[in-house]
Amino acid sequence: MKNKLYISLFLVITMVLQACDKDFEDINIDPTTASQVDLSYKFPTAVLYASGQRYESWRANLIYSSTMIQHLANTQTYWSGDKYLLNTAYAEAFWTAQYPQTIKAVEDMKYGLESQGDSTSVDYAIVKTLRVFAYHRMTDLYGDIPYSEAGKGFIEGDMRPAYDPQEEIYADMLNELEEAVMIMESGGTSSLGTADIIFEGDVNKWRKWANSFMLRLAIRMTKVDEAAAEEWSRKAIEAGVMESNDDIAYVMHEEGNGIVQNGNGETFTADGTPRISDTFIEFLQGDPRLTIYASLPEDSGETDADGNTILRSEEERLDSDAQRGLPNGLDNALLREQTGETNTLDYSEPNRLYLTSEAAPMFFQTYAEVEFMLAEAAYRWGLGDGDVEGHYKAGVRAAMNYLELYSPRAIISNEAIDDYLSENPFDETNALEQINTQYWAATFLNELESYANWRRSGYPDLTPVNYPGNVTNGTIPRRLTYMTSEQSTNAENYNAAIQSQGPDLLTTRIWWDVEQ
Repeated sequence: MKNKLYISLFLVITMVLQACDKDFEDINIDPTTASQVDLSYKFPTAVLYASGQRYESWRANLIYSSTMIQHLANTQTYWSGDKYLLNTAYAEAFWTAQYPQTIKAVEDMKYGLESQGDSTSVDYAIVKTLRVFAYHRMTDLYGDIPYSEAGKGFIEGDMRPAYDPQEEIYADMLNELEEAVMIMESGGTSSLGTADIIFEGDVNKWRKWANSFMLRLAIRMTKVDEAAAEEWSRKAIEAGVMESNDDIAYVMHEEGNGIVQNGNGETFTADGTPRISDTFIEFLQGDPRLTIYASLPEDSGETDADGNTILRSEEERLDSDAQRGLPNGLDNALLREQTGETNTLDYSEPNRLYLTSEAAPMFFQTYAEVEFMLAEAAYRWGLGDGDVEGHYKAGVRAAMNYLELYSPRAIISNEAIDDYLSENPFDETNALEQINTQYWAATFLNELESYANWRRSGYPDLTPVNYPGNVTNGTIPRRLTYMTSEQSTNAENYNAAIQSQGPDLLTTRIWWDVEQ
């Protein structure tokens, strides 16, 4: 378990950095001198920015990603992803939040260390790894993005960064991780200590995460460059990836003030409308995760004879037989038309008893994900020990066991996991579908990753919706759209990206997402 965050520390950090964060309506960063605040203050702030705050978590992670891959559903029309509608402010939210916060912070740390002549320390390798994490989510959502010039507004005053092709970004990110691992293997130590709110300065865990992350990027390329995917997967596996749930890359949050809180949790506090998709509830039948992921709302939507709200007991909320999924692609009128119902409080929501606290952990990458990728690498190329079924089962087991990090009440017994594996045996003739469907289940609430791996693998096989007025002709979107102000403030580079990648539409496929 991680040490608790110290709110007073982060209030100091936030005040220090807020002076540099005012008036960032544009993507590009105010061209002021890079801050010389000590790395031990900068680093935890960068991690918390990377974890995501309410603004982008609500819009990119939940409103769009979670509903497009049918983990969540919503009848409210502002939940645009549920209906394949384009809300440009929501689609650009991850861009508008992450560039002036996370990207600025990691570029500042990297530049500061390089300016001090420090490009070989473990701290530098850790910063490089966090930097790759920040950029990979950005490019996976949008495709071609500012990368090689992204920090220059803050460092050099270059306010119109070029967009790099995603293929080149991936090549550089993989090289960056390889270099970071080489530094970590040199035997140095980190000066960050408790300021490292992911691994508390444990270099071996950082090394395993960097390799595991390399494996994620490698597997992402299977549709577009399988030879490179195999080569980098081999490098990652041989260098040593996560070995247990003790190696999970995650950050603990606290209820409190702004940046220290879990962005998903803040969203669920503010918005009581999300429901679990019927696609996901159907998958979870017979799965011991059902009433850890899902519960009925406390409010039943009914009143007694005296007009008092009838509340469900905890037992009623966690009744596995009572869990119901909401169909995707409906508004309230369509729900009434198709089901005769109007009360969405009869449908399951993300479990408010276990998962949705503002103090919940945020997971960057889990050991379960790594085991599923090891299973796929073994199936595709015979890598590692070649034990496809063994890694698949280890992934399922890890995906169920790690949920206790949300709450001690979310523990699933080994017997329940054994029963599930026995009742749902691995079938190697259907290996890729089983592996990646379990990956989809294991990444619930890390919806950016769920959405990326679904586009890459095609699993699970989702049935699209055809909501009236959707902008994708009834197909699941393949990306989010760029920040609209880029069309005027960075027009030359924006237009070059469009020329290279394709129209700035939800339906345009990014580099690694070729149609097969």
